[in-house]
Amino acid sequence: MRASVVKLAQSMSHKALADTSSSLLPPIPLYRRILRSHRFLPAEMRSLGDDYIKAEFRRHQKVTNPVHVMGFLSQWKMYLDEIPAGPDGAKYRGQRLDPTKFEKMSDEQLGQLYEFMQATKEVFQPTRVDNDKP
Repeated sequence: MRASVVKLAQSMSHKALADTSSSLLPPIPLYRRILRSHRFLPAEMRSLGDDYIKAEFRRHQKVTNPVHVMGFLSQWKMYLDEIPAGPDGAKYRGQRLDPTKFEKMSDEQLGQLYEFMQATKEVFQPTRVDNDKP
């Protein structure tokens, strides 16, 4: 299990974990629901999200430690709950990273976050509007 998931699970509030664990899904149904929820995102976001989800679930496929599994599943369930369902999901733009979570990240996690930021900058280049032209 990657250390980033463990640290993220430890940083969760007990209330958030309790709310999430009451409705935890098994890994395969959770995986499928996340991919289904991505259907309503813009194409670039969907592609990036689907690839990331598939890679993360593949990396954690053989984890046997129940604490790690619970942390992993609860974080992905919280993510699923935050994504708007239906056609309105196309308006989803994400959210800011909580500063307390940012402070608790390891050097490895910060490096991964930086790489992710660079990858998303390439995908989501804002279109420039030229105000000089009529």
